[in-house]
Formats: sequence, C-alpha cells, structure tokens
Amino acid sequence: MTVMFANLSTRSLFLAAFAILISITFGISSAYAQDAAAPPAAPAAPNPENILHLDLSTGGRVTIQMYPEVAPAHVERIKTLTRQGFYNGVIFHRVIDGFMAQTGDPKGTGQGGSDLPDLKAEFNKTPHLRGTVSMARTNEPDTANSQFFICFQPRFALDNKYTVFGRVTSGMQFVDAIERGEPPANPSKVLQASIAADNVPPPPFAPPIMAASSPEAPITVDQLNGN
Repeated sequence: MTVMFANLSTRSLFLAAFAILISITFGISSAYAQDAAAPPAAPAAPNPENILHLDLSTGGRVTIQMYPEVAPAHVERIKTLTRQGFYNGVIFHRVIDGFMAQTGDPKGTGQGGSDLPDLKAEFNKTPHLRGTVSMARTNEPDTANSQFFICFQPRFALDNKYTVFGRVTSGMQFVDAIERGEPPANPSKVLQASIAADNVPPPPFAPPIMAASSPEAPITVDQLNGN
C-alpha cells in the first residue's frame, strides 16, 4: 500500500508540473502572437517649424529638413533671416559642378552677409552627402553668418569643418539645375524662402533654363572659401 501511494503521488506531481508547463508555454506563445500582430508605431511627422522651403528660379520648390538638435543656433539664424525675407531674390553666386551651390549673400559677391553677428561654430558628426545643406564661412571657424551651400555630391573632407544644419528632402532636381560658375554668367536665384509652418505658397515658376554641365574638376576644401 505504501508503494502504491508513493507511485500515485509521483504521478500526480508529474501531471501537475506538465500542466503548468503547458500553461506557461501557451501564455508566452499568445503574448508573442499579440506582439507580432501589433502594427508598428507610425513615425513622428516632421515639425514644419524646422522645414525650409526654397523656391528657385530653376523651376520649383526645394524642401530642406533642418536639424536643430545638432545646430540650434544656425537653424534659428536661417529661420530668422527667412522670415525677414532676407533670402528672397538672392543669387547663387558660387556654383562648382560636382561640388556645391552657394547662396545667402545679398551682395552676390561672396563677401556679404546679414547685419546679425557671426555665429559660433556648431560642427557636428552629420556628413556632407548629396543634398546636405551647410553654412559657409571664412577661414575662421566662428564666422558663419547668412551664407550656406547645398552639396551636389558627397564631400567628406568638409565634415567637422563646416556646420551642417539640414538636408534636401525633395526638389533636388531644381538644385541640380542651378547655373554653374564663380560667378555664373546668368545666375540662378532664390525667388522666395519660407518656413513650412508659415504656409507660404510657392510663386509662379517660369520654365527653367537648364545649365550645361562642364567636366568635373578636382575640388579642394579651400575653394569653398574663395582661396
């Protein structure tokens, strides 16, 4: 009788343990299935306060996502000048094929800027890729003011030497169509600059005049400074 009772107890314990194991396994499987079935969270919409629109004479609107998280002072400067109408009508005075298109000088010579003080550099780890938008400066690091350039192609030699504050997200074809030259014979211009949050509609665009591309020549970093 004692042996039979021991066998019965062992069997009961085994069945109870097996039932618990099945319950745990089923619970984990159900939770995994629920997680797998849940749709991924939608990405946060870009903040229109940090989106710059450039309406170009080449025929369309260029949209630039600005990066206040890495260059807050530079983004704020661009927004301030844009809302003042500073960039409206300003030409691209320095455009090097295969490198970049530079604008932001109301004099159109590369020597001008705004009446605001120069900015302290905010060099960051954001690379200079196609469509990257970065601040121009002199040979001194803390001299960015109003001028900026848009890269046609990656230029990693500029990384950590110029303040990147944004990147083109649409309309790069209108950047590619900017007239080349230093200065160009018939410069392209910013017809209108605006911040997306202000809901400024684009102006009427004339049919663009496409510039002929010249063979790409080797570029040095000093060329950006006019040396």
